[in-house]
Amino acid sequence: MARRRGLHRLAVLLLALALVAGGIYAGVFFVQRSETLVSERCTAVVGERTAELAPDQAVNASLITAVAVQRGLPPRAASIALATAMQESKLRNIGHGDQAGPDSRGLFQQRPSQGWGTEEQVMDPYYAVNAFYDALVRIPGYETMEITDAAQQVQRSAYPTAYAQHEDMGRFFASGLSGQAPEAVHCTLRSSESAGDATAVSAELDRAYGLGSTVEGQTVVVEASGSQAWSVAHWAVANAKGLDVTQVEVAGRSWDRTERNGWQESAAPEGQVRITVAAQDA
Repeated sequence: MARRRGLHRLAVLLLALALVAGGIYAGVFFVQRSETLVSERCTAVVGERTAELAPDQAVNASLITAVAVQRGLPPRAASIALATAMQESKLRNIGHGDQAGPDSRGLFQQRPSQGWGTEEQVMDPYYAVNAFYDALVRIPGYETMEITDAAQQVQRSAYPTAYAQHEDMGRFFASGLSGQAPEAVHCTLRSSESAGDATAVSAELDRAYGLGSTVEGQTVVVEASGSQAWSVAHWAVANAKGLDVTQVEVAGRSWDRTERNGWQESAAPEGQVRITVAAQDA
């Protein structure tokens, strides 16, 4: 009888352990599947209108706009550049051309044979963006031109009207990424799979804006306010996927990668942007 009771207890214990293990497996499976089902995207909202980019496109859009901010150019310049890059390369740094320009390369499909620089140079996004702006600012009155007309004067495209289809995207992301429209840009992303490098974030940020920043553990701190602060904050969100950013705080608002609910009220202080990256697992 005692042996039978012992076997019964053992069976109950094994069943309980199996249920616990099954529950853990189900929980892990649910979390993993939930992560897989997340549709990663970055959105710019201006008024009641929106535009969307894939995360890799948003990275290039943030660079294009940051360079305009660093150079002191108006948001209109970034709008023109974004619409142009979307038409020319889908906002991706591609290493090939097309029938109209077989040697064209990069974000703006600039052609070495047309004096834009070497192939290596035009494949460097920073060089390519600055080269585009160098040409744009030489056009008298570009700030008030139709986006498609200004883009065509720079690019000399065989399809001059094609830029028009990207005007709304260019305006919306330029407004947000330049900081003119606070809380305009947010990204929906899966959870970070690796630890971030705050020093690397600081270096990328300083190169994009020419600003100084400091590193406090897993957080990069930028002293900035107003539209500049929001430009930096939106840049950080747009780069969150590749740089493993988990939280961005600015001017009483915060974006949290795990919450996926856009910008929310927080205790973030004025005069600073705080960018936190994923920590190393213990």
